[in-house]
Amino acid sequence: MGIPLRQAFAVSRYLLKQKLLRKERYPLVLMLEPLYRCNLECEGCGKIQHPEEILNTYLSPEECWEAADECGAPVVSIAGGEPLIHPKIDEIVEGLIERKKFIYLCTNAILLDRWLPKLEPSPYLTISVHMDGLREQHDKAVDREGVFDKAVAGIRKAKEQGYRVSTNTTVFNDSSPQEMGDLFNFLMDDLNVDGMMVSPGYDYPKAPNQSVFLRRPEMISTFKSILDSPDRRRWRFFHTPVFLDFLQGERAMQCTAWGNPTRSVLGWQRPCYLMNESYAESFVELIEETEWERYGYGRDARCTNCMAHCGYEATAVGATMASPLEGVRAALGTLGGRGSS
Repeated sequence: MGIPLRQAFAVSRYLLKQKLLRKERYPLVLMLEPLYRCNLECEGCGKIQHPEEILNTYLSPEECWEAADECGAPVVSIAGGEPLIHPKIDEIVEGLIERKKFIYLCTNAILLDRWLPKLEPSPYLTISVHMDGLREQHDKAVDREGVFDKAVAGIRKAKEQGYRVSTNTTVFNDSSPQEMGDLFNFLMDDLNVDGMMVSPGYDYPKAPNQSVFLRRPEMISTFKSILDSPDRRRWRFFHTPVFLDFLQGERAMQCTAWGNPTRSVLGWQRPCYLMNESYAESFVELIEETEWERYGYGRDARCTNCMAHCGYEATAVGATMASPLEGVRAALGTLGGRGSS
């Protein structure tokens, strides 16, 4: 699994507490979107297609902290949009660190060198850099030349300065298993990232290029080929073994949409990070008034080709906690993945 030991222990304590309280639905990761504006227009992204009025709206640091307090999840993923466009992103991060939240600051790294002097390294902060392939493939995915080199330079600089750095890779239909393997080897061996996340792309209706998305059978076939690599033992994924089994079609699961609740400039998004059907005014309203049974694979057509970690990793974590064998697999992955404090 590869996640830091401090985070692994904190999340385990949190999950045990929820079980003891007999809570049926509880969050694991808060998906915090303090803005929708971005400095790229990636061909497979459907998150930023909003009117200028909304693109010009940012959550304040106080609103971000209130969302974290209200939600209570131990992990916060700051996404968007491009978070480093936010003029007060350093204040947002600092306030979340004070709350001892484990933060994944997602970025395309274009502005990373500008912000590193204002972001102190912390065991609670991981800079998560978007990397969808090697140079040609990545620059095609983000629709701009030079972004891969900028991201690589940003990762190197962040690592040199003592930051924990991970990467987030989205797999599309032109992502060859060979290139994905070469990418993961490069990230591990050349850049020495602390961990990687990987997920199939979700077929956003508003994404600029609808031809890039895989269908579920293709996702399974592609991930079987990627994860069948003899190099897999060297790859440090920030995922449970159960989720990686799921990606290869070796385990059937239903998503846990409430496991990764989303707070954006529009409110608490229903029903999940990927689908914006409506918005609740509070986290409690989101949890208690959303008709969760309407959504998921086999229930809603929009979920047919979704195998994204923001929906299924929470399910995988629950399955891991419920099985001593899976718990051992995850623990060995954390220790074998050189998870540090």
